[in-house]
Amino acid sequence: MTEWSHETVAPDVIPLPGTHSVELSPLTAHLVGVCGSGMRGLAELLHGLGWKLSGSDLNPPPAAIQSLMDRGFAFHQGHAAENVPQSADVLVYSPAIPAGNPERHIAAARGQSELSYTQMLGTLMQGRRGVCIAGTHGKSTTTAMTATILTDAGLSPSAIFGAERCDSGLSAWGGHGDLFVVESCEFQRSFLEFSPQYAAILSVEPDHFDCFTNQHDMIAAFAEFAAQVRPNGLLLTRAEDVAAREVARSCPAPVMTFGWSMDADWWAGDVRRTGYGTRFRAFRRGQFVTEITLPLNGKHNVLNALAAAAMCFEIGVSPTMIRHSLAEFPGIRRRFEELGSWRGVTLMDDYAHHPTAIAATLEAAREKFGRRRLCVAFQPHQISRTNALMTEFSRCFGTADRVWISPVFAAREAVTDEPQIVSEELVHRLRQQDVAADFSPSLDQLVMVLEDNLRPGDVLFTMGAGDIDQVHHAFTRRFPRDSAPQRELGVLHLAEGGRTRTVLPHSA
Repeated sequence: MTEWSHETVAPDVIPLPGTHSVELSPLTAHLVGVCGSGMRGLAELLHGLGWKLSGSDLNPPPAAIQSLMDRGFAFHQGHAAENVPQSADVLVYSPAIPAGNPERHIAAARGQSELSYTQMLGTLMQGRRGVCIAGTHGKSTTTAMTATILTDAGLSPSAIFGAERCDSGLSAWGGHGDLFVVESCEFQRSFLEFSPQYAAILSVEPDHFDCFTNQHDMIAAFAEFAAQVRPNGLLLTRAEDVAAREVARSCPAPVMTFGWSMDADWWAGDVRRTGYGTRFRAFRRGQFVTEITLPLNGKHNVLNALAAAAMCFEIGVSPTMIRHSLAEFPGIRRRFEELGSWRGVTLMDDYAHHPTAIAATLEAAREKFGRRRLCVAFQPHQISRTNALMTEFSRCFGTADRVWISPVFAAREAVTDEPQIVSEELVHRLRQQDVAADFSPSLDQLVMVLEDNLRPGDVLFTMGAGDIDQVHHAFTRRFPRDSAPQRELGVLHLAEGGRTRTVLPHSA
């Protein structure tokens, strides 16, 4: 097992314009665009590390920011030069904030350091043992699992990942140890800001077509990421992923594989469904390590848990602690998340927006829900992705009994009528594959269609990386005011205004 030791964490260092890196104490930061999911997590992380914080956003503060405000975080709604404290050591901005933003402008005029979100994470990783989880699929779940195991083991890591834990609502925290666990995304090659000691590449598949011109371009970016793993560290890659194994050749550190094959360094065997999840046995180089009972569904989550277990074992966590931690893992939001039920319909939500992820989620759904009618409301994410993977999208819904497609959520894209045209083409392709599919021109229309078509016993999955999850919240708003006087609506169980479960009885 890899040797590990508790090292002294170096003071946080910020590179100031025109200088070498300097130590700053105490540290203060102003976060522009702080209500975005990544920036919210960064605020929580920095607060946990003892930073003094302020921030701004055009949107009102969500619950996570309100919680920070209760602990001294200074929040400004809207962007203005006067929001930036002169005492701020660094201004951190989200990817959505342009250089012409008034707060960035005043920071530049004062000579205050400016860092992007990922540059800030890269700076925090200096002097720490970075643990970076990368790959096309499974990053958020595997990062959250890894951070949870290390925390439960008493190593007090700092951590940040792209979705909130279902129990605490946290997607980041600051720890006292020297480990720093970071979800590391390939979009815009942002993971190249990191120089981890430990890294995992879970998969390498075509994605982010607005960033990578072709598969070779994307593989080159992953290879560059692998090359940045410290020589005294470790790279973990998926054994069955040819591209992941290819990029691993660039890594100067030892490489280990994980997967289903007994030829892998780490492999999962004897996988069984339980009443509330999955159980499997983890093996390392032919030797049994531990049996893991996971409160999550799907073989894809077995692989996520295996990767997290392997990473933590190689860092130095005992098999017993790994087993206990994963047995209590609460899951993260929008990943096979059960939100409640309405009129006998089970309401599920999932972030899946790539054909591989959709197929994996629906396979897990069929295993869990058996012969119940499986209905999917899918919102494609990005014109470029949907067009590039149209054939794959048309073939990944075969497990579903009924599919509704809404217009494409055109993130980061300038469009006219393409969202509707592309989604209608997907519906046409699905029907050619004998999938019962229909197009819904808006989310409001989709809610009405679902109201008319769902029946007791159905399972409804909303899927996509846009705002499709708002369909569930629309249920809570629509039914009290739109129900006909003679109609018995039954009891509505939904997560309202966040995810706190409520029971809303409605009858007329």
